[in-house]
Order: sequence, then structure tokens, then C-alpha cells
Amino acid sequence: MRLGPRPAALGLLLLCAAVASAGDAEELHYPQGEHRSDYDREALLGGQEEVDEYVKLSPEEQHKRLKSIIKKIDLDSDGFLTESELSSWIQMSFKHYAMQEAKQQFVEYDKNSDGSVSWHEYNIQMYDRVIDFDENAALDDAEEESFRQLHLKDKKRFEKANQDAGPGLNLEEFIAFEHPEEVDYMTEFVIQEALEEHDKNGDGFVSLEEFLGDYRRDPTNEDPEWILVEKDRFLNDYDKDTDGRLDPQELLSWVVPNNQGIAQEEALHLIDEMDLNSDRKLSEAEILENQDLFLTSEATDYGRQLHDEYFYHDEL
Repeated sequence: MRLGPRPAALGLLLLCAAVASAGDAEELHYPQGEHRSDYDREALLGGQEEVDEYVKLSPEEQHKRLKSIIKKIDLDSDGFLTESELSSWIQMSFKHYAMQEAKQQFVEYDKNSDGSVSWHEYNIQMYDRVIDFDENAALDDAEEESFRQLHLKDKKRFEKANQDAGPGLNLEEFIAFEHPEEVDYMTEFVIQEALEEHDKNGDGFVSLEEFLGDYRRDPTNEDPEWILVEKDRFLNDYDKDTDGRLDPQELLSWVVPNNQGIAQEEALHLIDEMDLNSDRKLSEAEILENQDLFLTSEATDYGRQLHDEYFYHDEL
């Protein structure tokens, strides 16, 4: 039976697609290195419906809600937003919306509304039918075999997330399945899964060669640019103890999506653009002076937080 290509379904497949498309998104966001705030507002506000809602808010209500958000970002209540405070807030925002999305998905996947998502229901939602592969029988077709491997990995992650060994995943377990990086009891599973995929010699570490995968250097030519970039990431971002290999904890920083770097970059971008007196922190007055810039940034999830009481309500 030929399975053919599937929609963006498996968690790992989604991650690969996200990484592959990151360069395209960066080019759209910063064409020729210039920041496009209209891209932020139109493409990242959260959809056309939320763009319309943003426009409907009166200037007074925008101002009121924005001041409430600024107050919450200011953790030490000193009247200024530092890089650390902005970065922490942006990371919290990322996590909040990831959890909200998972909760919405849970309702869609729970076909019989019994409060749990079974493996059967997961397959029905993703593929319109239940798929059952033989774990010990590889397929001849390379594309089908790749899909089989991804599907089996999803099944293993599903089983690991199912802590109570019930017939399906409750909401907390479903979140662990969709976002294992956010749940402590999934950490070891994520590490072991990565080792199984990349640790070819079984020594419990990932070397530079294993990190680069199937790439084989041509001694007659220079390494391509992408290899140089990957080598730099291995040496300077992941191999913290500089021993030439990634141990399980170092491996985790590679395989688990980490929004910290993105949040820090956005925090620095905001300070660079809005810090009028060059003290490397933002006052409420500086933010209100540059309100449009702040509302087209990840600090307010591109204005989305002005429509979410979780962020602008007095109690968070």
C-alpha cells in the first residue's frame, strides 16, 4: 500500500519543516536586513480576525491595556523594563500560546468527548484512518519507510506521555505529548530518542560527524556554507565543555526547541530601537512614545496580548 506524502502532522515532521522554513521567514521579516513592521502586524498579529480586533480598539483602550502589560513585564517594579525582563515575558508568552493551542487541539482530537485522546482518535484526526505499522518490518519504499519511522516515534512518545496507562491521554498528558520540552517527565525520553537517531556508535554521545549526519567532506573542495554554520553551532552553541562531543544535557539544547535565543534577540531589538536616553532599559514613557513599534513586536505577541485578558488583566 502506497501511503504517499502526508499533511504536516507528526511533531518531529513539523519541527523539521519549521527549521527548514526559518530562513524564508527571516528573509520576509528582514528583507535586505531592514525590519518590516507591516510584516509583523499583518502576518504575525494572530490572523486577520485579530488584526481587525486590534483596529477596533480605541486609542484610549489600547493605551490602558498596554500600560497594564508594561506593569506586568516590570518584575521588580522599578519603572523600567530591562533586557532580562523583556526576554522572560516573551518566553512566557510563547509558552502560554503553545499551551492554549494544545488545549484547543485536545478538544478537536477528543472525538467522543470523554476527556481523553486515544491513539485511535489521534490517528483519525491526523490521517482520517488508523495506521498500524509493524515495528519489525521495514518497508522497501524509502518515503514510506521514512513515514513509518516517524509514525512509530510518535507512537512511542504517545505511550510515554500516558503516565496513568489509561486508554488515552488526558489534557495534561496530551500537552506532554505535543510539547515534551515543557514537561519534566518527558526529558529523558527526548534525550534517548535523540541518541537513538544520532548516536551511531552507541557510546552515549553525539560527535561532530554524527551531528552532521550523512555529510561526507570532499577533500578537493571547501565545505559548503551550511556545513560551516552547523560546525560553528556545534562548537560554540552546544558543546559547552568543548570535549568535541555532545553529552545528553548538551544534546537536549540541540534537539529541544528553545525560544530563549529568539526572546533575547527581540528584547535587544526593542531596546536598540526604543531606548531614547541610551540607558539600556525602557521606561513607560519611551514605550508609549514608540507604541506602534512595541505593538508590532513579540513583547506583545504582535498586539495579540491586547485582546487576551490573561495578559492585560490586573491579575496574571
